[in-house]
Amino acid sequence: MDLRRLRFLREFEERGTLGAVAAALGYSPSAVSQQLTVLEKEVGTVLLEKAGRGVRLTDAGRVLARHARILLAAAEAATSDLAALAALGGEIRGTVRAGGLQSAARRLLVPAVARVTAEHPGVRLEVAELELEQALPGLRLGAVDLVISDEYDGHPRPRPDGLRFVPLLSEPSRLVLPSAHPLALAGGPVSLAALRAEAWVSSHEGTGHHAMVVGTCRALGGFDPDLRHHSNDADVQLELVRLTGAVALLPRITLPPPEPALAYREAAESVLGRRLFAVTRDAPPSPALTAFLTAVTAQARAVAH
Repeated sequence: MDLRRLRFLREFEERGTLGAVAAALGYSPSAVSQQLTVLEKEVGTVLLEKAGRGVRLTDAGRVLARHARILLAAAEAATSDLAALAALGGEIRGTVRAGGLQSAARRLLVPAVARVTAEHPGVRLEVAELELEQALPGLRLGAVDLVISDEYDGHPRPRPDGLRFVPLLSEPSRLVLPSAHPLALAGGPVSLAALRAEAWVSSHEGTGHHAMVVGTCRALGGFDPDLRHHSNDADVQLELVRLTGAVALLPRITLPPPEPALAYREAAESVLGRRLFAVTRDAPPSPALTAFLTAVTAQARAVAH
């Protein structure tokens, strides 16, 4: 059996549709279907069956997918062991694919890429902007090696089996208001309840930041925020505050230095914070991933101070 085709089967088990597998691996759905048909011929049994407008795994497909997880993990372990032997000779090589939310990619991942590239030119580094929910299937399957995730006070994230969460930094969140707003001019902490009538900006629905803004306004302010604007880019959110008079609630590392147009204020009801984690598979890391995680951790310490 071809390991590459077993990966197609494992991806289908994880993602559930041929279209999702195609999008994740950069193939067309018909090409994915063809690869799985070839795999069926190799093993001599039907692996997929019709289910409505799509397909699903047969009993044999589920059995083979379970074995595919083991075989693919063994192949990854073998690659990691060979890389470790090469590292004993003083040369670290390999590929690390990393992702993270926008602020983490900009403040942690990109500087870490620069550092590792300079120190270990044999390491290939690939970075993408990803939320944890987007990255989880790829992380489990080995298509992504490290993801920077966040967790806000009062909104814990689940800890799926098979993943390792390494704390990187803790930081406060701040209310961001136009500097001419009466509550900003008053100085001091601002009550969330006093912002009930304001237009708000947050990240898109389904993100941790969106859930935090809605949950915080409900729990501490007693209202559902009027979320008129959505962007996963903190710079866009800040521009909406500057130019439209909206208000935002953002972590410290997303905020630029103090400027005339913006006012940063603590929430009067509670100290609000967030934690950043490096999420990896719960398996021995390759030397390349170890080097990159070390650089990310060092950059997080620098940002925290």
